[in-house]
Amino acid sequence: MENIVVGFWNERKEILKQKFPGISDNDLQFNDGKEKEMMEMLGYKLGKSEDELRKIVNDIK
Repeated sequence: MENIVVGFWNERKEILKQKFPGISDNDLQFNDGKEKEMMEMLGYKLGKSEDELRKIVNDIK
């Protein structure tokens, strides 16, 4: 199951980097158990709430 999540994330992080050029690979590093911290940092960097970020990620096709 972890490979599916990581594969899903790797596809979406490339799209996120294109959509938001101010974020880096380090900002989008997915670590098990650290999703909340990553989302909080991204929210701070992009001026978005955690809910807004989740919607953006979930809307990526």
